[in-house]
Parts: sequence; structure tokens; C-alpha cells
Amino acid sequence: WTSDLTYLWTDSGWQYLTVVMELFNREIIGYSLSRSMSTETTVIPAFEMAVLHRQPPEGVLFHSDRGVQYASKSFRKKLSEYRMIQSMSGKGNCYDNAATESFFKTLKSEWIYGRRIRSKEELQKLLFEYIHVFYNRKRMHSTLGYLSPAEYLRNYYQSRSLAS
Repeated sequence: WTSDLTYLWTDSGWQYLTVVMELFNREIIGYSLSRSMSTETTVIPAFEMAVLHRQPPEGVLFHSDRGVQYASKSFRKKLSEYRMIQSMSGKGNCYDNAATESFFKTLKSEWIYGRRIRSKEELQKLLFEYIHVFYNRKRMHSTLGYLSPAEYLRNYYQSRSLAS
């Protein structure tokens, strides 16, 4: 898994979006939107959504940058509860988290830029529509052989069931 956070502007001020991505199929499996950058309102809710969505086995790698939210004691404790292994980017190396950075670039260029977003609630609706309706189910990825994250995962499980 990989995670990061970004800033999004609304008429009511900055909002902070945190996402958790399943690298295997590039699916966004958890996210949260907050008016503050605290660990408890950004990283932890996104992580908890991802855990509910995927129920990770012991030993899953969780990669992020070196942000204070990911380095916090409360977040490290959450990772420990689920027996996940923390990995952090090298200092000043944004390429270590390229998949998540790419998601943010795509989200902003395809869905956010050019819109006037009046409130956090309006932004939440836009994010739900983008992530759940479009990005995870319909948006093709060159990395996945021009399949959507959902199609890629479905093909993976179908090929496994045929092989057994």
C-alpha cells in the first residue's frame, strides 16, 4: 500500500485529502478529507477505511513520505495493530511515492482544476464520484494494460480460479 496527502482549495478554505492506494491494481482503497492536517483527521481515517475495505494480511508494506502524520506515534501504533510494515521515502525523493503522486496529478487535472468548489461537502461529493464511480471502476491505466483497477483485479481472480 502507499499513501500521501494533498491540498485542495474550496471557497471555504483549504481541504486536505489523504489517500491509501493498493499498488497491485492502483485502486484507491481508503481516503479522508479534512480541514486540518492532524494525523487523527487525515492519515488515520484513510488508513482505517483501507483496512475495512481490504482486511490486509500480516506483513503488508505501507509506504509513504516522511510527513509528520506518517511518522507520528499514533499512526505507527495503528500500523503495529495490523502488523503492517512501515516504509518511508528517502529524504527529498518524491519518486519513491510516484504512484500516489500520479493519482493526485490525475485527480486534479481531470476532475478538480477549472471547477469552482464552494464547500467541503461539495468537494466530498466530487471525490466520491471520481474515486468510486470513475477512477476505481472505469479509468484505464497504462500500468495495468489499459484496464481499470476493478477490471484488473477481476481478471486476476478469474485467472487464479481457472488455474486451480
